[in-house]
Amino acid sequence: MKKGLIVLIVVAILGIGLYQWAVGFNNTAVTYEANAKTAWSNVESSYQRRNDLIGNLVKTVQGAADFERGTLKDVIEARAKATSTSIDANNLTPQNMAAFQQAQSGLTGALSKLMVVVERYPELKANQNFLDLQSQLEGTENRINVARDRFNEQVNIYDIHTTKFPGKLLAGLFGFEEMARYSADPGSENAPDVDFDFQ
Repeated sequence: MKKGLIVLIVVAILGIGLYQWAVGFNNTAVTYEANAKTAWSNVESSYQRRNDLIGNLVKTVQGAADFERGTLKDVIEARAKATSTSIDANNLTPQNMAAFQQAQSGLTGALSKLMVVVERYPELKANQNFLDLQSQLEGTENRINVARDRFNEQVNIYDIHTTKFPGKLLAGLFGFEEMARYSADPGSENAPDVDFDFQ
């Protein structure tokens, strides 16, 4: 009788220990996942700020009557595409991240071209409103970079927690999947070609 009671107590203690470990793993994974989702929201917020600033920049540039309409149209179209591409924080798959990143890269490219073309327009370069917007855009680009780095840091913490053994066993049971990181644009490791020939 005593042997059976001892075995029952040992099994109960092991069961309680496993339960506490599983609960601890789950709660920590939920916290890390929520932190990563919040960091993603901050990335989207930074991009939204940029999109809002670009709207004001476009209105300012439109005031220059002889400004290249094609360049401006490219920025407007790229902005529309970028604002229509968003990702639910619960669906951060590599495919969705790639689509979001592609839309944002298109806007970055169109905006860069706009800034190069502006060099031909002294009245725009002297416009205080334009200069303020240009400065705010530069600051926002820095914010975007910081937000993306912080997102990747939070995803890294979450992924390490859910993929290291033995937590990986529980991650599968509880439905925790590896999250996609924000990566550099393809070709960004190469220096851009700068063409100063405005003829």
